[in-house]
Amino acid sequence: MSGGGTGGHIFPALAIADALKRESASTKILFVGASDRMEMTRVPDAGYPIKGLWISGIKRNLSFQNLLFPFKLVASLYRSYLILKKFKPQVVIGTGGFASGPLLYMATRLNIPSLIQEQNALPGITNRVLGKYVHCVCVAHQQAEKFFSKNKMVLTGNPLRAELTQSLLDSKKARKLLGLEPNKVTLLVVGGSLGARRINDLLAEQAERITSQNVQILWQCGKLYEKEFSRYEKKNIHVRAFLDDMSTAYAAADLIISRAGALAVSELCQVGKAVLFIPSPNVAENHQFKNAIAVAEKGAAIVIEEKELDKNFEKEIDELLTNITLRSTLGGNIKKLAKSNATASIVEQVKALVND
Repeated sequence: MSGGGTGGHIFPALAIADALKRESASTKILFVGASDRMEMTRVPDAGYPIKGLWISGIKRNLSFQNLLFPFKLVASLYRSYLILKKFKPQVVIGTGGFASGPLLYMATRLNIPSLIQEQNALPGITNRVLGKYVHCVCVAHQQAEKFFSKNKMVLTGNPLRAELTQSLLDSKKARKLLGLEPNKVTLLVVGGSLGARRINDLLAEQAERITSQNVQILWQCGKLYEKEFSRYEKKNIHVRAFLDDMSTAYAAADLIISRAGALAVSELCQVGKAVLFIPSPNVAENHQFKNAIAVAEKGAAIVIEEKELDKNFEKEIDELLTNITLRSTLGGNIKKLAKSNATASIVEQVKALVND
């Protein structure tokens, strides 16, 4: 299995791996990732072995790293060949990110059954290229059919961690587990697995004003920003670099502020809580904004672009925190958009490839 760089690629891979292990405890799974990215710690923490490739993406600006790319690609293709020859997998699965490119491509050259899973309506470059070679493409959005052969494509939705597809904890129990006050309105703020600079700056400005309204905040700032923003920790402002147990964090929340990456949107649909999306503007073709608007148009979330935060944030957040009916309506509507069986559907495709 390969997928990495960000949680948006790693967590779907882990969800699929866990489901395969539940199907058959004897299944042997090996992950392959980029040797300097977060998968090298997240995957072992989840109980799976991983091997690293010397690979990185192409920078959009002139960079020395771009000059190294051809050498990294050749080295990673060769290492992928050696890994595949030694491990002898029955199937190879990719969930996106540049690390999956060499492994999946080499698998197809060795005639090993292969599958990729694409989280976005607008596929990333790696999966667009791999789609020409792999045997099966599992997609979360019908719009992806513009980029993949209809004969290979299966609409499954995004695979989610098992704990999110089961009933969430009671909110008061979840808050106690997290060291929060059980009866206070709770705002969860997540900026993605690496953190989000603009959201962190916003919370630094707004946290005390928000908590003065009898609200407590659980704020995941991201490991990149831990040193800078941990100083804002105080009563009713709980700053964490990373939340390992997201199901408990979601259960504790009355309202969630989040980026709008494809996996985050899929998770939040499953969770069924009121959401304020602040899409990242720093992504290809503005796909986070498109993800968020697709939900908002169904009356299932509020969206504020970064450029509109100074003008609109205080009004929107105050309304959401004080209006229980609005939160309930948004939560009910977003829950209707959930695709709960995505992981099981992908596992069925994997089993079909193995049995062919």
